[in-house]
Parts: sequence; structure tokens; C-alpha cells
Amino acid sequence: MSVSIRTATAADEAAFRALWGDYLAFYQMTLPPEVINTTWARILDPASPLTARLAVTEGRVRGFALHHTHISTWGIHPDGYLEDLYLEPEARGLGLGRALIEDLIGIGRASGWHRLYWHTNESNTTARKLYDSFTPTDGHVRYRLML
Repeated sequence: MSVSIRTATAADEAAFRALWGDYLAFYQMTLPPEVINTTWARILDPASPLTARLAVTEGRVRGFALHHTHISTWGIHPDGYLEDLYLEPEARGLGLGRALIEDLIGIGRASGWHRLYWHTNESNTTARKLYDSFTPTDGHVRYRLML
């Protein structure tokens, strides 16, 4: 099986939206259409820090990694934040999640990032096995205050 990792283009909209819908369902979340539309517009906007990298096999988009960079108070160079990673259920176990993270590691090294980090749900044991193979959890607990 040949795997390619590439940046999303306008032609990927239907595939992305289908995967995004499945991702939201996995986390039992709903978002208003304007949020989803804005996310997609940001992905396509070259001036936006948000980028979507897609895992493609046999010409089919099977998953995504959404990331962006930001400055940090912990280093001179920017950090990369992997905000969302999702693979369709049939694509799990094929190494695509690893390929997406390794792709971001490569981008980060080439771009001079200080670090790459991400969060996941504590109960997401399948993803955590993959993440633990890269690095142990740093023990931080996230707090989210809605404004």
C-alpha cells in the first residue's frame, strides 16, 4: 500500500468534511456550520497558521492532521501544535497516524520549531498507544474556560 501525506487543497473539501464529521461524532460533539466553514476556509488560506495534512492511500483521503505554529515563552523558536488528528476507522492500524505525526516532525525540524505537542482525551487508549511510542505524556492537565 502506497501512502502519501500532503497538504489539503480545495479539491479535498468533500473528503475533509466527511472525515471532520466522523471526528466530531467520535468525540460526541456538534459544531455550528459557520465554525466548520471557517475551519475549512482557514485551512485553505495561505495567510492562516492552520494547515491540514492529509493521509492518502490509493487516491483516497483516509485521515488528517490539523496543525498550526505559534510563538512560545519556553523557547526562541515557534512551537508546532497538532490540534486534531483523525483516521477513518478502516484506516487504523495501517501506520497512517504514525506517518502523519512523522510528517509533522519533519516539517517542524525543517521549519525550526522548538517542539511539537498535542493533547488527547484521557480515555482514547488506541491513540495514546501511538502517542506513547513517540514520547511519554508530560503530565500536564488541560483546563478549558469557555468565553
